[in-house]
Amino acid sequence: MTRYIDRPWLPLYSDGVPADIDVDHRTALDIFVSASLETPDAAAIKYFDGGLTFGELGTASDALAARLIADGFAPGDRLGLYVQNNPAFVIGLVAAWKAGGVAVSINPMNRHAELSYLLSDSGAVALLALDTLYDEIAREVIATGDTAVRTVVLASALDFQTRDDQRLFSGLSRPSEDGALALSAVIRDHDGTPPPAASPNSDDTAVLSYTSGTTGRPKGATNTHGNLAFNAQTYRDWIGLGADDVVLGVAPLFHITGLVAHVMIAGLLRVPLVLAHRFAPDVMIDAIREHRPTFTVGAITAYIALADSPDAREGDFASFRALYSGGAPIAPAVAERLEKVFGAYIHNVYGLTETNSPSHAVPYGVRAPVDPDSGALAVGVPVFNTTVRVVDDGGADVPVGEVGEFATSGPGVVPGYWNRPDATAESIPGGELRTGDVGFMDADGWFYLVDRKKDMINASGYKVWPREVEDMLYGHPAVAEAAVVGVPDEYRGESVKAFVSLQPGKTATAEEIIAFAKERMAAYKYPRSVEILTELPKTATGKVLRRTLRDQAVDEA
Repeated sequence: MTRYIDRPWLPLYSDGVPADIDVDHRTALDIFVSASLETPDAAAIKYFDGGLTFGELGTASDALAARLIADGFAPGDRLGLYVQNNPAFVIGLVAAWKAGGVAVSINPMNRHAELSYLLSDSGAVALLALDTLYDEIAREVIATGDTAVRTVVLASALDFQTRDDQRLFSGLSRPSEDGALALSAVIRDHDGTPPPAASPNSDDTAVLSYTSGTTGRPKGATNTHGNLAFNAQTYRDWIGLGADDVVLGVAPLFHITGLVAHVMIAGLLRVPLVLAHRFAPDVMIDAIREHRPTFTVGAITAYIALADSPDAREGDFASFRALYSGGAPIAPAVAERLEKVFGAYIHNVYGLTETNSPSHAVPYGVRAPVDPDSGALAVGVPVFNTTVRVVDDGGADVPVGEVGEFATSGPGVVPGYWNRPDATAESIPGGELRTGDVGFMDADGWFYLVDRKKDMINASGYKVWPREVEDMLYGHPAVAEAAVVGVPDEYRGESVKAFVSLQPGKTATAEEIIAFAKERMAAYKYPRSVEILTELPKTATGKVLRRTLRDQAVDEA
């Protein structure tokens, strides 16, 4: 039996990379305070033709924190952040900490009921929102009186830049400050009035990041200051990032990947974070040309969109030296195709909201192996100070090569869920996170993700993991994206259905794709039906929404 506590994967680490690290900063707030004091003139954010230095970020966050406190914001209170990838997110994040409180990251795609739930569950007393989101959604939610929000600060997507790119900002105008508490006015009116110095502990909650709620109402993961500081440094030390790097904000900042792999790492390195409001391939490519980023972490769907964009030209991606992909496993065929486009190998990184982004990563400069039996690309090996076991339903270690659930412990794991001791006890017993992800470890210590436990398809008594079928479909020369679900079948119990989108300029029929799969998979695995869509539905973070497709397929069945 493998002793996971012995960490058999350590020999796979890159040369010179230690097994464990000590953090340079005790808290997430320490990272930004020290940056504003020691490197005030260094660029913190690049936003179209504008942005902020670390000194300006310090001044702006001081001003917002001072205003929040003047409005009664107390230590431990929560500030909701309901914006896109704008400088306002970073200002609000740091301001919440400087005011002694907690930031609540909110998906800007959330509508009335979702926003109402998150504000109510978190008990947020203040909200920083985009003016457009406030007018469309938040104003009505707050007017109901069902939340504790008493202070609303509005930011504009046009703040901190003058280019007003019409591809994103068509129809927008700079709002009047009359009758509204505008972020720009708060920064101006409270300039030079820093709040009392806050000194959170490393185990204090810094951010409430809500899970997607695939098995019930979303739960607020209590991402601590220590969690964020540790995992930001994990990225730095694992990859060897330094003062000459530039971070591209591909992932949404409200998501744990954007929070840690964009905001926190840029603050730790004291380097620019390139933001472009939201992900639009043509706009993002222009930002890459203009600011020449060297590092990013993004969903594989974002890389595919950039690679397939008709605006992409040779040399556009030449500035990148370190690329990682998280959020969903990469099919080997996709990794090979994208490497030709980007000129750099896209390394896997794996983690969850509850692990503050990376729990596993492929060592920088190393190519992940492909499992010869399943065809899966390894998601990596556990990172510094982290132990991951593969366990059965009873929590016992399974042998090497056997499929089980990943159980993770280490300084990146959150202590629990906000006001949910029941969920904490169930999912994080003794501080070890039961991830709900199923996979295995090989004899060398590489980890392979098979799928989510809940997504397994039972076809005629056989287990079919959607991920394996999807990886095979990505090998078809016309397939751009694939998602596989189980649908009711009177004979088999469930049968396999695939949804695919096609690469630009390429064609294929459903029958051709089924025949392609039938030649390459066991009879119980290959999809009995294929539906070709223009685009697969995705979350704001770029994950394909299997649940939406499954519900659609079940309704049709």
